[in-house]
Amino acid sequence: MSARILVVDDVPANVKLLEARLSAEYFDVMTASNGTEALAICARAECDIILLDVMMPDIDGFEVCRRLKTDPATHHIPVVMVTALDSPADRNRGLEAGADDFLTKPVSDVVLIARVRSLTRLKMMTDELRMRAITSLEIGMQAPERSAVADTGKGGRILLVDDRQSSYERLAGLLAAEHTVDVEPNPTEALFHAAEGNYDLLIVSLDLNNFDGLRLCSQARSLERTRHVPILAIADPENSTRLLRGLEIGVNDYLLRPIDKTELLARARTQIRRRRYTDHLRDNVQNSIEMAITDALTGLHNRRYMESHLATLAEQASTRGKPLALMILDIDYFKSINDNYGHDAGDDVLREFAVRVRKSIRGIDLACRYGGEEFVIVMPETDLHVAGMVAERLRRSIAGEPFAVHKGTKRIEVTISIGLTTLEQKGEQVADVLKRADTALYRAKHDGRNRVVSQAA
Repeated sequence: MSARILVVDDVPANVKLLEARLSAEYFDVMTASNGTEALAICARAECDIILLDVMMPDIDGFEVCRRLKTDPATHHIPVVMVTALDSPADRNRGLEAGADDFLTKPVSDVVLIARVRSLTRLKMMTDELRMRAITSLEIGMQAPERSAVADTGKGGRILLVDDRQSSYERLAGLLAAEHTVDVEPNPTEALFHAAEGNYDLLIVSLDLNNFDGLRLCSQARSLERTRHVPILAIADPENSTRLLRGLEIGVNDYLLRPIDKTELLARARTQIRRRRYTDHLRDNVQNSIEMAITDALTGLHNRRYMESHLATLAEQASTRGKPLALMILDIDYFKSINDNYGHDAGDDVLREFAVRVRKSIRGIDLACRYGGEEFVIVMPETDLHVAGMVAERLRRSIAGEPFAVHKGTKRIEVTISIGLTTLEQKGEQVADVLKRADTALYRAKHDGRNRVVSQAA
């Protein structure tokens, strides 16, 4: 697992030491001797993780971290402060500035590499989501970066898994100042609780009685409904080595007892902010996929999706020896609706038309807006006779009740013409089926509109 690590320290000996440790693990290492240089490198998106010293001559590490985390372009880059400062106040100040971790010199090689590897996995996942979400900007969706920067990380839903009453009562009390906390003292029930609860963070004690807390963390990572929920592990100091194993299997962060309230809240906020950001990215990706295949006005599938999916349906019908019906629908005199009532009224008609189409077809049928006022409905496992009955029912549904436009202030009569055919010859080209349905539609319009015309294969 390779990543570009930026080491920021004004002491050359410290830089060389970290560079040697990281290079030995096959990481690509970049260096900066001051905060200004580090900010410039990050602005060019040249690094994946930052190892940041605090005491520097121009801009101290706290301020560098704060600037990175408040900049929408760089806030997603993990920052680990590596410093000789070891007081709780210094550590909390770093976490409050947005640091993902705060390691005190001298840092053991094992701890350093485990932390860097853990953050590398996280950064790669985030980068993949960000790359997929880029197209969301091109189709007008709002990027989540600015909301992520403004997010305080408070108001999260946390599941605390701890079977020691004195421990979970204290932790829940501390966390309740900023979050909603559920406690699960029974570790065998914790995974089910986590899967059903839609939590923003799992906090798991690794010192459970008669139960391996790391196994619970591993199970949470393998279960679809909890795979992306961040995990904060808590352990007694003598179990610190198990925390390193936890980082390898997907634990996001950890704390050693005794727990400092400020540090606990700071680490919880960091994980919750990151969870919300990645959730926003996933939502953007999903929405962009839906927008790519959906007509924005009617909510039906668009022509691009129909053309690709129709080929699949036709192949399945041929393979299974089943009929496939296809109809093209055209709203009669649609141009006069726009001319006489305005394009807003035309949009109202199209939206209501889509609603009535959905009510007239089955869940397995494919309804698409083909373009303008033309629509296509594909009906698997449907012969010409049954499809004709459906088409006639749909025609009556449209003609039988006027369409409300201009927020219901006016009602207008609308009719449709339908051309209908089926795919019954094995291996027939989809284009030929569409052409035959289009020919039937032309006949329906030529013969007076508001009718269904069928054309057999």
